[in-house]
Amino acid sequence: MSSLVVPPALLRWVAGIDVATAAGSAAVDVPDHATTLIVRTDKRELIVMGPRTRATYHIAAPGRSCVRVRLRPGRAQALLGRSLNGLADGVLPLGELPGLDIDRLAADPVAALEGAVADRPEPSERLEEAARLLADTTVSATAARLHIGERRLHALFTDATGLSPKHFARIDRLRTVLAADAGRWADIAATAGYYDQSHMTAEFRHFMGVPPAAFTAGRRPAATLCTA
Repeated sequence: MSSLVVPPALLRWVAGIDVATAAGSAAVDVPDHATTLIVRTDKRELIVMGPRTRATYHIAAPGRSCVRVRLRPGRAQALLGRSLNGLADGVLPLGELPGLDIDRLAADPVAALEGAVADRPEPSERLEEAARLLADTTVSATAARLHIGERRLHALFTDATGLSPKHFARIDRLRTVLAADAGRWADIAATAGYYDQSHMTAEFRHFMGVPPAAFTAGRRPAATLCTA
């Protein structure tokens, strides 16, 4: 897998762009609170993949290739023009996406995306601000900082990300652990915002299927063949 540089014009919409070709070896898709645009370049198919709430371990047939565009919180709702409620752990096939040509997206993802969002209104920053706050504080404190009620915050997140604020924050903490450099698990747990190491271990097992020490040592659930 290779990552493309996201230019400044796309940073308000896109968190990352990857180009991947399956090699027939085991791979893992970790939980993610983001919504992702995927172009199957071998089939010229465009799909939207909602947030993933569990890790999946799989093997894809060699030669399959795709472009994956990971969108910033709330941007998928603006790009698709629809609520993401119910899209968690699901996929939405798209015959087309106005302003986004599939062939151009497969050939030059950056240029295609720049053209697609060039004339779109500036997306609201409220959802991203809420996401940043949730990384360091509680749902109730986040709602208070935004001067909205918790019920309103829940509705905002469910529509814009497909996840509740609490579920979004849990996945965010997990991803902090996955991205951490080697170190003491107790220190990593504290940095990620868990109560203690046992809390982190329980959450990691819930999302990844195995505890963190087993995962980093390569003792992972068996991969299944991806037939989609």
